[in-house]
Amino acid sequence: MKTKTTNVSISYMLMGILFCVCLISSNLLETKIVQIGSYSMTAGFIVFPISYILNDCIAEVWGFKKARLMIWMGFAMNFFVVMLGGIACALPAAPFWEGEESFRFVFGLAPRIAAASLLAFLVGSFLNAIVMSKMKIASEGRHFSWRAIVSTLAGEGADSIIFFPLAFGGLMPLNELGKLMLLQVTAKTLYEVIALPLTIRVVKYVKRVEGTDVYDENVSYNPLKLREV
Repeated sequence: MKTKTTNVSISYMLMGILFCVCLISSNLLETKIVQIGSYSMTAGFIVFPISYILNDCIAEVWGFKKARLMIWMGFAMNFFVVMLGGIACALPAAPFWEGEESFRFVFGLAPRIAAASLLAFLVGSFLNAIVMSKMKIASEGRHFSWRAIVSTLAGEGADSIIFFPLAFGGLMPLNELGKLMLLQVTAKTLYEVIALPLTIRVVKYVKRVEGTDVYDENVSYNPLKLREV
């Protein structure tokens, strides 16, 4: 009797782990607004753009189908952590513990931020992957840098337009909310540009090691077709 085995790409697995960690971390870090000079932004800025860089790498090397699987995996892991945080908040605190208020501030606000983040993440990530995939076909695999920037701008723009009004609407003045949205999109896109030399090297290395460079011809961009992997 022959046993069917499935080979798992180490590169894909490692990128998937990092992708999920970045998303979970960003949800928790988004609860803090930081001041850099005269500008305000969420602390999630330090890690969230990495997920879009990974999205670009996965869509470029393995194609939209593998990117779709990774996006839904990130969604599921994010939801799982939020659920655990809610359970932890519901459990009674020990009478001698003095961190309950701070704990609830982070994880008590997390459901609203997580709901906004999850919706924004799905729309932004899928838009990023679709734009990356279609531009790769149109350019016949050339101009990776340009494709990475445009896809990130599209994804980050959609993400910010959805996330910030849902997460922080009513918690800060509208003019500050608008400035925050514009700053986040601009800063995250610049983040992508600065990281491009590293991203390009990673993509070239993974393509060489994996021996794959997928073009998504005749692929369905339906986000729900998870069975097509």
